[in-house]
Amino acid sequence: MYEFIYNYYIYAYKCAETGSNMSYTIPIGPYHPSLEEPVNVKLTVDGEKIKDAEVFIGYNHRGIEKLAQDRNFIQTITLVERVCGICSHSHAWTYCRCIEQIAGLEVSKRAEYIRDIIEELERIHSHFLWLGVACHIIGHDSMFMQIWDDREDTMKMLETLTGNRVNYAMNIVGGVRRDITPEKCSALLTYCDETEEKMKRITEFLTTDKTIAMRTKGVGVLTHDDAIRIGAIGPHARASGIDTDIRRDAPYSSYDDFDFKVCTCDSCDVYARVVVRALEIFESIKILRQAVSNLPDGALNNGNKIPRVPAGEFTARHEAPRGQLIYKVVTDGGQTNKRLCVHVPTFKNAPTIPTMLKGNTVADAGLIVASIDPCFSCMDV
Repeated sequence: MYEFIYNYYIYAYKCAETGSNMSYTIPIGPYHPSLEEPVNVKLTVDGEKIKDAEVFIGYNHRGIEKLAQDRNFIQTITLVERVCGICSHSHAWTYCRCIEQIAGLEVSKRAEYIRDIIEELERIHSHFLWLGVACHIIGHDSMFMQIWDDREDTMKMLETLTGNRVNYAMNIVGGVRRDITPEKCSALLTYCDETEEKMKRITEFLTTDKTIAMRTKGVGVLTHDDAIRIGAIGPHARASGIDTDIRRDAPYSSYDDFDFKVCTCDSCDVYARVVVRALEIFESIKILRQAVSNLPDGALNNGNKIPRVPAGEFTARHEAPRGQLIYKVVTDGGQTNKRLCVHVPTFKNAPTIPTMLKGNTVADAGLIVASIDPCFSCMDV
């Protein structure tokens, strides 16, 4: 932060000394208070306006894809669950789907519903987290603390159902590890009612507060055409008016059993990204109610043994909280992965950052970068 301020004031001094504006490069990151994770964004500015921008990644590379080649299929679940602490269920579930398809394993309807329930809770907690971070960057710390306090209810519910606040360890090849009892179903329905009421108040505030409107409306615009051209996905794409969602367009698990709406917004700015994520929380609550009320009977899994997996390959697509997550797994008939390839949402959304930054002010750069809800740790697998 201090480096950024120092560089900017040196730039302002030079402009005042020469009596004219000149192009100057200002680095943001790889470590900066408005960034959740390390990334380097270099801004070319003229006065207060950003003329060009470049994004540099790779500060968190951990070699997870390579590590997976030395682990069996159960050990790999634990590994990929740690690609991201926010969407750990999405990673573990998508990997399990690949192995299940290659091995020809059938997952019971009850296990699918339980996976769906954990996924939507994860989506709610992810969106709560981002909405709080957005308020913090804007400077509205009281709302930041309120949203994160409400997020605690979701974390506690995840802990009630799985035993963990993060890295839930619910997935196993062929199903899930733990059941959801009638008592927990009742607690989950109560949670849905309470969270819905809290979100109504939060959404009303986010859409009517003048400070939030001034900092988000017309800021970081990514037009519908640019979003399609660059390949934006997830809530980021839906905030640019693109009606897309893997849960509806290519249903997996039991998502074709649920009635829900794909939320879009046409203003294409940071405000639209706030609105879309807020509305998606309501849709996740709707899915949770349907899943809990219609939870079918059936087995949880096929046992905890290492499955017999023949040689083969499969690619699975998954609608994670940030957008489309893709896993490709190749097996050779042994007990380890021959190849694991992970393609995360930020791979597609990060290239939109330079387009969104151009024409905006330096003061809004941190908020614009954060508006894609980046997960650079996921990218650096």
